[in-house]
Amino acid sequence: MGRPKKVRAPLPPIWRTPDELWAEVEAILAELDPPKQGPKRIDQRAALDAIIFRVRSGCQWNRLPQEYPDDSSVHRTLQRWIGLGVFERIWAVVQAACEDLGGCDWGWQAADGAMRKARLGGTSWAPTPLIAPSPA
Repeated sequence: MGRPKKVRAPLPPIWRTPDELWAEVEAILAELDPPKQGPKRIDQRAALDAIIFRVRSGCQWNRLPQEYPDDSSVHRTLQRWIGLGVFERIWAVVQAACEDLGGCDWGWQAADGAMRKARLGGTSWAPTPLIAPSPA
């Protein structure tokens, strides 16, 4: 018999960026995406919180709760940050902090996928096998 597994209390869902992480993210954003002249942008921390909510919950962009900024503004911010490489830098900071805390077990990972309709209708050369005689 193996040893019993440790029972750990589940962590609460992370919908808001912790202050310690935001201090580091804010420095990254000041370097890669500084404020520019022109139309006022949405609050960057609120945009990051909305992106985290969207990714964690899987909701549609137009179903973001009212407490977050406008969905199209958040999506534009996400696209801009992806193009600037902001998330790669944030991931490097989070990964370094995790290593400082004792590291992660990278030996086992899982990827989640979604079943979708085949693009362009799938293969057209495979006939559908008959399962019963036609009543006609």
